[in-house]
Amino acid sequence: MSLSTQVLDTTTGEPASGMAVSLWQSVAIEGEAPAEGAWTLVTEGRTNEDGRIDAWPVWEEVYRLVFATGPWWAERGMPALYPEVVVTFAVTDRATHYHVPLLAGPFAYTTYRER
Repeated sequence: MSLSTQVLDTTTGEPASGMAVSLWQSVAIEGEAPAEGAWTLVTEGRTNEDGRIDAWPVWEEVYRLVFATGPWWAERGMPALYPEVVVTFAVTDRATHYHVPLLAGPFAYTTYRER
C-alpha cells in the first residue's frame, strides 16, 4: 500500500510547491479509539513543483497528514487562519493506493480521497 498527496493553492489554482508535510501513525491506547491515542512520526517531506508527495508506504492503520499551511502562506506574505491542516484517515484496504489531496486557501481548505 502507498499514500500520495497533492496540495493546490486555491487562490491561484497552482500547485503549492515546497509545503512541509508530515505523516503520523496512531499509537492506539488499549480501550480507546486509535485517533485518541498518541501519534508517532512516520516520515516528513516537502511537496514538489507539482505540489505532490508520492509513494509513502502505509499499512492498515490510522494516520494523520499534517500540512504546514501557516508557514507556507507566511512565506508568500499572506496571513492565514489555519497554521496547520491535520487530516486524519484510516487505511483499510491493503490492495489500494490512497491519494489524499488538499485544496488550500489562507482562510479555507477541503480534502477528499481520490481513487
